[in-house]
Amino acid sequence: MTPRARQAIECAEVIVGYDTYLDLIKELLTGKTTIGTGMMQEIDRCQAAVEQAMNGRKVAVISSGDPGVYGMAGLVLELVAKYPASVQPEVAVVPGISAVGAAAAILGAPLMHDFAVISLSDLLTPWEVIRKRVEMAAAGDFVIAIYNPKSIRRTSQIETVREIALQHRNPGTPVGIVHHATRDKENMIISTLDKFTNEHIDMFSLVIIGNSQTYVADGKMVTPRGYRL
Repeated sequence: MTPRARQAIECAEVIVGYDTYLDLIKELLTGKTTIGTGMMQEIDRCQAAVEQAMNGRKVAVISSGDPGVYGMAGLVLELVAKYPASVQPEVAVVPGISAVGAAAAILGAPLMHDFAVISLSDLLTPWEVIRKRVEMAAAGDFVIAIYNPKSIRRTSQIETVREIALQHRNPGTPVGIVHHATRDKENMIISTLDKFTNEHIDMFSLVIIGNSQTYVADGKMVTPRGYRL
């Protein structure tokens, strides 16, 4: 959380978010109205936030990491745009620290060159579209950061990512896995492209697959930018 994000929460009268995220900031919620929902209810809670704002209340919608990176910023803006401009509440998107940025810092410096960020969740994006994006990123030698890599229901997709990447880069390519980045249970492991799916991976994990130049030094992943040393 950035200082600006904390300030926005402290100044808000109403806090809206996924129940799990509200639990993470419960020490900031004293005296505030809270509106929490479970998974798959994103539209409902963002609509509730917009309605609260239209009634003149100062509202903060909470996202994990950065609200503009798989967060709720876009949905809030889409919902506000459905109303006439004369009654639309003012919306400010307050940046946070993205999961990919936090995980990269924990691993070292794996994102020093071009990279692609891809979510393996197929709830809103067809799997064939996701697969195509993985193929193009692997063929282009991008470092690949994977959000939502594996769930109880969705287990085979990360194996498919590994198989696709192995068609384009060395089996020993470093792969970093970070669990609960910046949270209490934070931990990380650095594996290799041919073996990383043997490690524990779940929805609280972020996976970063190095490119052809990525290496490990002193326990840190580094993707060189190309400076002549």
